[in-house]
Amino acid sequence: MKKEYIVGIVLFLLLVLYSIFSPSGDQLKGRVVKVQDGDTITLLVGSTQHKIRLQGIDCPEKGQPFGTVSTKFTSDSVFGKTVTVEWEEKDRYGRVLGDVIYDGKKSLSEELVKAGLAWHYKQYSKDPVLAALEIKARTTKKGLWADKNPIPPWEWRKQKRKKP
Repeated sequence: MKKEYIVGIVLFLLLVLYSIFSPSGDQLKGRVVKVQDGDTITLLVGSTQHKIRLQGIDCPEKGQPFGTVSTKFTSDSVFGKTVTVEWEEKDRYGRVLGDVIYDGKKSLSEELVKAGLAWHYKQYSKDPVLAALEIKARTTKKGLWADKNPIPPWEWRKQKRKKP
């Protein structure tokens, strides 16, 4: 069997299992009024703004290869739209960590990973769907995976902090 076919079957099975066993949490529904970068948006709910950090992924930073592309992808996908954010916790900066659902059933995190514009942030996420999507994007050399040696954003940030 072709590698892509097997990855597709595994991805489908993981999606089914995830939908059955995924934890339920809180939801926010509002309009996206700002896209800070590929994995951070601002949601307006009533008159309150909420900063949302996409759960389970890490997009390239501004100034890093594919940083602008991932920001544009996020903006094109959700800016000005009404979306639902499924979330359970906030990060140390007070941002809501969540999954942004748009256009009915699309997960912004999954779409970014599928397009090769984000890493599955394995240090903070064990999501099997994101893991399978990253493997498929790597295998097919989509987006940032076309580079010979893409640098994960957490390593890029660490390098930037070390420079005087």
